Amino acid sequence: MARFLSDNQEWYNAQTISNESFICGYCGDKISSNLGYAVHQANTSPAQRGGAYVCPNCKGITFFTPEGKQLPSPVIGKPIEGLPEEVEELYEEARKCTASSCFTASVMCCRKMLMNLAVEKGAKEGLKYVQYVDFLTQKGYVPPDSDAWLHHIRSKGNEANHEIRTATQEDAKTLLGFVEMLLQFVYEFPKRCGGGSGKP
Repeated sequence: MARFLSDNQEWYNAQTISNESFICGYCGDKISSNLGYAVHQANTSPAQRGGAYVCPNCKGITFFTPEGKQLPSPVIGKPIEGLPEEVEELYEEARKCTASSCFTASVMCCRKMLMNLAVEKGAKEGLKYVQYVDFLTQKGYVPPDSDAWLHHIRSKGNEANHEIRTATQEDAKTLLGFVEMLLQFVYEFPKRCGGGSGKP
């Protein structure tokens, strides 16, 4: 598990505050913390209204605004084993964007990721997106009946790139869910079965 601070480092003068349970945006663990720095309404009420909480696992600080918004929020999706470097970088970038509520950027990363995946598997560079989708389908890198999902990613990516409407958290969650499944199908599951990356 990655640590925000090393074992011999601590936050200075952290205090006991109201307990909060949440998924840490740094290490991804579900934790409960009552250590950190409280936010109070100045000169009025001593009641806590938000605060900065120290994760007991990685020591990262998660801030809760007085309105209850968590920063950073938990990333969407899970790490995947066996990914090529460029594909992994894009996948992790798409996930990290969600922690900062950058959902449009996450959706665009998902779209680009499919192009990189196709090229990594042998498609030529410079093709149209639909040609990359066709390549992945024809070569058997896509589970059966998943064509509609690939075109859904294309549609959402086009919206993010060319239209005024921004992507939502649900858009990013839906697309990352499919991309996660696809990358597991192409890379992680074959590796677990003792083979290399590629078709199972």
